Amino acid sequence: MRDLAGGFGYLLAGQRWVLRHGRWLGFGLLPGLVSLVLYAGALIGLGFGADDLTAWATPFADGWSSPWLGLFRGFLTALVFCLGLFLAVITFTAVTLLVGQPFYESLSEQVDRTEGGEVPESGLTLPQELWISARDSLRILGRVLLFGILLFGLGFVPVIGQTVVPVVGFCVSGFFIAQELTSVALMRRRVQLTEQLALLRGRRMLALGFGVPLVLAFLVPFVAVFLMPGAVAGATLMVRDLVGEDTEQEQGREPGQEPGEPRTGRPGHGGRGEGGAGSSGKAPAGSFGPPPTY
Repeated sequence: MRDLAGGFGYLLAGQRWVLRHGRWLGFGLLPGLVSLVLYAGALIGLGFGADDLTAWATPFADGWSSPWLGLFRGFLTALVFCLGLFLAVITFTAVTLLVGQPFYESLSEQVDRTEGGEVPESGLTLPQELWISARDSLRILGRVLLFGILLFGLGFVPVIGQTVVPVVGFCVSGFFIAQELTSVALMRRRVQLTEQLALLRGRRMLALGFGVPLVLAFLVPFVAVFLMPGAVAGATLMVRDLVGEDTEQEQGREPGQEPGEPRTGRPGHGGRGEGGAGSSGKAPAGSFGPPPTY
């Protein structure tokens, strides 16, 4: 539970950081606005076409009497739209990060710079970073689709489909959103996708505490755009915990807190949690394997 609260604390710390550095807030809003327009158009199209899609997919029900035909296809239409919304929430972060790669990488570097210590650099060119980001996003999307199909099927199970499945869906979405956001800072530390996932699985509750509130917030129109810059900042602060780097918590300050400002609490616990990279001492960036060859 401490990690769960710590993940949420890093999310709040990231929002505080961008509010204190207003220039970076405006800087980070641009990619989100572009993605919002694209996704709004796609969801509007799905909303108008979902009933036609379910009618095309269920020709065997054409002869059913009322009200069973309407109830059956209405239920399937709702499930199709929910699946589309689920995929939109998951992929919005990936697409926004891809569109705004230079913006968010600069923001993440600035967070590292204000927190003190070394500012890691990937040493990759922008085309290489975009290629790696797109490739990894597709690999994550494949995993998400598998979970989505499984949860879609379980949605037909009475009781479980209306109670357990939505909760699991939010947790799956939260975990992968946390992965997408932390990948900005982890890629600069030359941590590959498989190692990124291993890090987050080792601190699963930390990832869920960070990602699940974002999923819930992203369901509200326009909120995702305004939270994205702070989410990237908070993910960078969380990465410093995950890899065991010196954080401002170890210097007597909370993440994102300005020097001389009184402390109000600890959102995390400085990477000393069970399963974290810092649980047995410092783990230098990039120590999860040999530097990858891109």
